[in-house]
Amino acid sequence: MVSQLNRRAALGLGTIATAGAVLGAQRAAAAAPAVFEAAPLTESSPLEAARRIRAVYGRETAAAGGTWQAYITVPGSREVAVSDEPDSVVQAYSVNKIAVAIAVLDKVDRKQLSLTQRINVTAAIAAGDGDGIFPLDGAYPSAVTLGHVLSALLTVSDDVAARLCGEVVPAAEINRILAGKGFRKTQVQPVANPHRFYLGRTTPREMHTLLRQLVTGRLLSRSSTNVMLSRLRSPIAFTDGIRREMSSAERARIATKAGWFGNGRHESGIMFSRANKPSLIYSIFATGQAGAANFGATHPAVRARSRMGRAFFDAVGPLPGESLDVAVDTPSREPSNGG
Repeated sequence: MVSQLNRRAALGLGTIATAGAVLGAQRAAAAAPAVFEAAPLTESSPLEAARRIRAVYGRETAAAGGTWQAYITVPGSREVAVSDEPDSVVQAYSVNKIAVAIAVLDKVDRKQLSLTQRINVTAAIAAGDGDGIFPLDGAYPSAVTLGHVLSALLTVSDDVAARLCGEVVPAAEINRILAGKGFRKTQVQPVANPHRFYLGRTTPREMHTLLRQLVTGRLLSRSSTNVMLSRLRSPIAFTDGIRREMSSAERARIATKAGWFGNGRHESGIMFSRANKPSLIYSIFATGQAGAANFGATHPAVRARSRMGRAFFDAVGPLPGESLDVAVDTPSREPSNGG
């Protein structure tokens, strides 16, 4: 514990003045209380929110154990909320499906692909291990639109959808597109088949930068930006981590993507203010906690992120968010009873 605190202090998780508060929070976290005790803020500044987020992150990661890397900012704050080994190259797992989708949509913006074009789903592509809905079909060959593929990729994190993206944007091209946008450490890992890849690597800082450039309209067209954000903010996007302790209306204000494999449990995303402007950008990677075979909400790292999410959301709730040069659509999803 002491070495972990020393490392975090060296990496900027607080000044001497705040280190005592973080230390006290971390010691209290050993009991792993069921909820975050602090009441939601009714008034706040970006700097106050950043400091509160820093304390929560320090407490929850210490309680969960294992290894963490993260980069978290509150737009408008002169201090980075969390900078914990932000330039460490990490296995991104399904968080890199964000990067894959950006490469696909970059080609859509350049009129080389269309969301309405159909992609063949063969038994070979659908076979094998992985999460998602395509393997449940069992009726192949079939065909789906590229828009359907991206929706499955970014909501239920479908692994077959990642393979289908490789059919239209091979691994080497994905990496060239990302490198051309400045993301040289966020790369998929090619394999012998040029249309297949492992999801590869990133860094907390680079994934954070990617998300910030996405939401501020510097990566894709307005329409493609909203394709990305509407899927990541949808009710069926990942709910076990950052969004777990939230109402449906609150969840709709968060665009998030998780990645899990082996002992890794990661999540990156954007929180939006009531005015639909980004109020928090987070990139959090965790490995080595207990329960490597547990991919559910009770995993220590996932549980820690759910507590962080509630506290982070309450900390930035009063803030107006960052002014945008691009209009971000507000997703509207109402339940249906059929018909």
